[in-house]
Amino acid sequence: MNTATITEAGLANHAIVSSEQWLAERKALLAREKELMRLHDEVARERRALSWERVGKNYVFDTPDGKRTLAELFEGRRQLLVQHFMLAPGWEQGCPSCSYMADHTDGMNVHLAARDITMVAVSRAPLAEIARFRERMGWRFRWVSSGGSDFNYDFRVSFTPEEQASGKVYYNYAMQPFPQAEAPGVSVFCKDDAGEVFHTYSTFGRGVEVMMGAYSLMDLVPKGRSERDVPHKMEWVRHHDRYESQQAKPAAGSCCASHA
Repeated sequence: MNTATITEAGLANHAIVSSEQWLAERKALLAREKELMRLHDEVARERRALSWERVGKNYVFDTPDGKRTLAELFEGRRQLLVQHFMLAPGWEQGCPSCSYMADHTDGMNVHLAARDITMVAVSRAPLAEIARFRERMGWRFRWVSSGGSDFNYDFRVSFTPEEQASGKVYYNYAMQPFPQAEAPGVSVFCKDDAGEVFHTYSTFGRGVEVMMGAYSLMDLVPKGRSERDVPHKMEWVRHHDRYESQQAKPAAGSCCASHA
């Protein structure tokens, strides 16, 4: 047995073995992967079995087609996925990590629609600011403004100055410090035959990695995610049009998946 002649961190000192030994190790790992998949399926069943809560408020959003209620965002489908996108009024650009999440949306949307799911991004920024950033990024997915409602505050992804001043906010189902007035999340809603809307699920912190398919592919390669051991592990993420120009700079506000 010898090692590969690579000195780069994350790739150095990997054993080089016979095909027989590699296959034995791979099959042992496969057993663990299947165990993880079975657990994933089990948790998914438990998630689908969660009780629902009725959405009592009449939330109204600004959309390119005019004012729309939460029920109208479903666009004729039963299920609605909301990305709580960190873009507050007056921000020059959206959160880099939320943008990384959103980079996956356009390719998924046709498949989600085929399974009775509408997906929409929601931010507090005015519609004109959303449209400007959306155009810069080249996205096509639907993105609406909740700036005229309590939607972001009620779903615990925006925090008042008073909450921030207290040193802790209620995020990811616990009181904890949070560095910004906006936070990431994904929420799920369902609509019944009578048109009533129900909140079925929300996930925050690292839970938003469900939208980050690129991470799943990074987890397959030898270097993995190559993230530094720092509190905000997504510091490396850039807006997709900024990687060359900002490669050496920290990404301000890149905090989407760094809070458990």
